[in-house]
Amino acid sequence: MANNVQNKQVILKDFVSGFPKESDMLITTSSVNLKLPEGSNGVLVKNLYLSCDPFMRGRMSKPLVSSYVDSFQPGLPISGYGVSKVIDSRNQNFREGDLVWGSTGWEEYSVISSPELLFKIQHKDLPLSYYTGILGMPGMTAYAGFYEICAPKKGETVFVSAASGAVGQLVGQFAKLMGCYVVGSAGSKEKVDLLKSKFGFDEAFNYKEETNLDAALKRYFPEGIDMYFENVGGKMLDAVLLNMRIHGRIGVCGMISQYNLDKPEGVHNLMHLVIKRIRMEGFLVNDHYHLYPKFLEMVIPFIKEGKIVYVEDIVEGIDNAPSALIGLFYGRNVGKQVVVVDRQ
Repeated sequence: MANNVQNKQVILKDFVSGFPKESDMLITTSSVNLKLPEGSNGVLVKNLYLSCDPFMRGRMSKPLVSSYVDSFQPGLPISGYGVSKVIDSRNQNFREGDLVWGSTGWEEYSVISSPELLFKIQHKDLPLSYYTGILGMPGMTAYAGFYEICAPKKGETVFVSAASGAVGQLVGQFAKLMGCYVVGSAGSKEKVDLLKSKFGFDEAFNYKEETNLDAALKRYFPEGIDMYFENVGGKMLDAVLLNMRIHGRIGVCGMISQYNLDKPEGVHNLMHLVIKRIRMEGFLVNDHYHLYPKFLEMVIPFIKEGKIVYVEDIVEGIDNAPSALIGLFYGRNVGKQVVVVDRQ
């Protein structure tokens, strides 16, 4: 048929345990009809940018425990956040040519059967790839976790783990704009330098070079930590609990150190939650998307005025998507990991 085109896809071969490998995924080619059937309510999109995010690791595992998001199905394309262009629409809210961001398949073309979950891109004067990061899910995650969950105050001390990642780099900058003292941890000298020179953190350290995380935190926070933005878990969380101040807050965004372990590490210092009256709260960005217009209203002027900067690690071509995703779990990316499918 004239409307059929080839559609390159990233397929999950089978469920994964331990650290994922590129060989757990397969690049294959199918075909897709560029015209949706009559009676459907979906949209057909051409994917332009795909987002590599740590939460995708959980979706590669067998659905043995309850989760907020379904596992991928072996033999089918994996999915995640992306930026796309509408090619055909049977939905009254979308037209051909619209640019959108939201959940999409890791493939060149996707049929989105629930387009109500897509966000239409209005501000096209900023890089479209930003909608996989600062203007998309990671940006909203940083905004909700920092302002809504942690309720920061001017002059407080703030610690951010995985601070050079898609979310952490923003949390640190939000904290600096509020007049907080901010320290971040990362896993290489390059990332530590980036935190201080590019993102304006007051201090930063390479956790891989610290034999005693408790001592490292005491070095940077002699008076203790008011607010911890948690991206790592494990030994880092244990050390932070020892260094929190009375009535401190911990916003739990993720725990990337635990995602590839068959048996998660325990946390030993939880009694400090009681002793110091600490509030520790987990959150999901999905519960906060009603704040998205308010978030854009705040962050877009900051970007345009140069008060917030954003670093991306861009990989070209869907063929390189598996290695880009795997790289997250080895700390290979510097900044937000993005895969370019088509720059249109």
